[in-house]
Amino acid sequence: MFKHIRNFLSLSALTATLLAATPVFAAPTLEGQVNLNTATVEQLELLPGIGPAMAKKIVDYRASKPFQETNHLVRIKGIGPKTYAKLKQYLVLKGETTLREVPKDELATKP
Repeated sequence: MFKHIRNFLSLSALTATLLAATPVFAAPTLEGQVNLNTATVEQLELLPGIGPAMAKKIVDYRASKPFQETNHLVRIKGIGPKTYAKLKQYLVLKGETTLREVPKDELATKP
């Protein structure tokens, strides 16, 4: 019985490893920045872990109180320190929003 369980767990671990290594499940490569005070809902949705509802919360929050620091994003319910850590490299308060997904073919040509 234990041998069957061990084999099942080994097979499960192998399957999980293969699925995680498959590019289909890889997060898109992003470059650029998002101005928290001017970005549209669509631009905010490009951020990892930010969907339409959270993007709308960000826009609604800044309508009443513009962001003074990027870490003020954690004041929005649903964005905690872990989510902020994933986003902070893309966040700015000045300048234009330039965040975009880098196409795979463009990644292959970059040095």
